[in-house]
Amino acid sequence: MSRKYFGTDGVRGRVGEPPITPEFVLRLGHAAGRVLGGGGRDRPAVLIGKDTRLSGYMLEASLEAGFASAGVDVMLSGPLPTPAVSYLTRALRLSAGVVISASHNPFDDNGIKFFSADGNKLADEIESRIERALEEPMTCVRSAQLGRAKRIEDAAGRYIEFCKSTFPNVLDLRGMRIVVDCAHGAAYQTAPHVFHELGADVIELGTEPDGLNINDAVGATHPETLVDGVLKHRADIGIALDGDADRLVMVDNTGRIYNGDELLYAIVKDRLRLGPVTGAVGTLMSNLALEQALANLGVGFMRAKVGDRYVLETLLEAGWLYGGESSGHLLCLDCHTTGDGTISALQVLGAMRRLELSLPELVGDLELLPQKLINVRIERGFDWQSHPALAVACREVEAELGSMGRILIRASGTEPLLRLMVEAASDAVADSMARRLAEALADCAVPG
Repeated sequence: MSRKYFGTDGVRGRVGEPPITPEFVLRLGHAAGRVLGGGGRDRPAVLIGKDTRLSGYMLEASLEAGFASAGVDVMLSGPLPTPAVSYLTRALRLSAGVVISASHNPFDDNGIKFFSADGNKLADEIESRIERALEEPMTCVRSAQLGRAKRIEDAAGRYIEFCKSTFPNVLDLRGMRIVVDCAHGAAYQTAPHVFHELGADVIELGTEPDGLNINDAVGATHPETLVDGVLKHRADIGIALDGDADRLVMVDNTGRIYNGDELLYAIVKDRLRLGPVTGAVGTLMSNLALEQALANLGVGFMRAKVGDRYVLETLLEAGWLYGGESSGHLLCLDCHTTGDGTISALQVLGAMRRLELSLPELVGDLELLPQKLINVRIERGFDWQSHPALAVACREVEAELGSMGRILIRASGTEPLLRLMVEAASDAVADSMARRLAEALADCAVPG
């Protein structure tokens, strides 16, 4: 279904450029209020949360005005992880939840994403209805019907308790030293408290946001900072979240980094000790070794399009509970309706405690095939599938890889990037093949 503004994860872009302008976000709030505020409620209400970007103040005000003009009450949480907004939307029985965030992107990007009343990301059809409403004239409801706004003072505390509730009651984290990197993002007031209150000795990184430093050399997209922290403090484990805290990367006490494929494997392996697991869902980017290792455990595997919303859709269609992306978006539907970096980390730590294994021991029988990913910046709307040099390079690389690897090319759903991924038997082969594909696009690449 073609959509003009919504991408893989809501509406996103550079602040001050369409569509991330105050005027558009005002209209977006009004259109969303008309579409999501129905359902028979006398006073529909939505929750608005945000990460720590400076532009969040401006966009929050625009959204609030848009919803109020459509007759929708607004609850404001301030900085709060994306999955926390999903949880509180359900817990408070609201019509919808809204997050102002560009996730792992730099601070000068921002975005708007929505959750339905049941805490799930909106279906494509609902996003299309909002886009159609955007094309209609914006008309304000009568004064007596305007929405009101109020702030939820205990939002962070409610979410912290919810996260802790997903960790087994018979276990704790006493005796563990954990480095927690919050990327100067939305989890800076929540994640360290969760692990500390479960007994861990917590060393905080990335918990001093200034509006401009979100994801800046910290967090899940820069795990080298976490590695340094773990080694410096001689920690048992490291946990890195991204700017809106729905993505997770972990590091063991030697500084080895574990991606989403490995962490999903650890969670599924643990759940098998508790009962049967029919299957798990990955994406087109998921490592082939994960699929093979799960098969050895008797667990089925399906691939969805890239994007945690598509992983969720596939899980719901299959009736399965566990899925994720290599990037660290993990879904445990027996804990939460959406991907949650803090809760996913708790599931891995719970597996380590329950099985009395270190993280290397827990995933030791999964040996990932080397992957090389190169991002090529392109013009928005670039038709890469018709690029002749890239087509030739693809045929040549596929012929050389044969059955010992694969390539995947896709346009990012959130940024003007073409992602080139090669999976091969060795790092050297994956790297050289990926670079060959990138070189084929040299004539149309945009300087970053």
